Amino acid sequence: MKLGINLGYWGLGMDTDNLAVAKEADKLGYAVCWAAEAYGSDTVTVLSFVAAQTERIDVGSAIMQIPARQPTMTAMTASTLDTLSGGRFRLGLGVSGPQVSEGWYGVKFDKPLARTREYVDIVRKAMSRERVSYEGAHWTLPLPDGPGKALKLTVHPQREHIPLYIAAIGPKNLEQTGEIADGALLIFPSAEHLEETAISHLRAGREKAGKTMEGFDVCPTVPIAVGDDKDVTALADGFRPYTALYVGGMGSAKQNFYNQLAQRMGYEKEAAEVQGKYLSGDKDGAAAAIPHQLIDSTTLLGSVDRIADRMRAYAAAGVTTLTLSPAGFTLDERLASLRAGVEAVERAGLA
Repeated sequence: MKLGINLGYWGLGMDTDNLAVAKEADKLGYAVCWAAEAYGSDTVTVLSFVAAQTERIDVGSAIMQIPARQPTMTAMTASTLDTLSGGRFRLGLGVSGPQVSEGWYGVKFDKPLARTREYVDIVRKAMSRERVSYEGAHWTLPLPDGPGKALKLTVHPQREHIPLYIAAIGPKNLEQTGEIADGALLIFPSAEHLEETAISHLRAGREKAGKTMEGFDVCPTVPIAVGDDKDVTALADGFRPYTALYVGGMGSAKQNFYNQLAQRMGYEKEAAEVQGKYLSGDKDGAAAAIPHQLIDSTTLLGSVDRIADRMRAYAAAGVTTLTLSPAGFTLDERLASLRAGVEAVERAGLA
């Protein structure tokens, strides 16, 4: 099982630290450094910045938002980043959510599965340097009855095949991801529930495409906080606001994919309570209502030995790249978490 890091969103006050984290991860042999975007920093600029100041670590978008860019623009960007980084770019895509898609980009959040499939078709065609001609329900290239003509990418990517990932949570999205992508970006993964909440659906998609899980990258992001095992409860409490934001506040009352995931993990009543409190403005109450076990099972907390045990469970569940989000109030604490991750994966016998 390989290790990655996730820098999250740029511009939140830890930018200098984030670069130092990426450089340290590069030195420690981490496989990939991911960066995110929502409606603040964009992932492309951040990854270009990181790639220019690292040597070996891959850089990946987690995610480039589908409503933000035309698919051919995404293919151009991915190919350029792959060339400039010396073949180190991984393309992660996702539809975002209805509030961001419609509120920020002005793109209707409808038929997300069909849109994703068409988008991936066009991106793959463009990155392979075929002439792009496509007739779909959401995109038609070139436009009919006009001056446009089928074009092909003039940039030669460093690699013939740039790895393509999709951020997926729901069962149907996971199945389609298994069918059309090279990897899946997961969030709030519980090793104990991973088979029924994710792997089984990914496997079904792979089988639909006539493939196995061999070579498919199952890549969840997991926060890590190192400390004494007797302090695990306190360490978990540090992630209550983060978990409450996703389970309670992401999306709308009717469309919160993270809330639905918590329900599929057996926290139906608790997920409803958290969402109710969060959407009514009681963020502290929502954080307090998060079950400790939900946090503990979706993070890496405690001593290196305890973290190593959790890593073994993730590997046994089918995780192939475990992406760490290193917690800490200072840069030194975050770097210590990075080093502990390497030590833990070695102790687990997974390196």
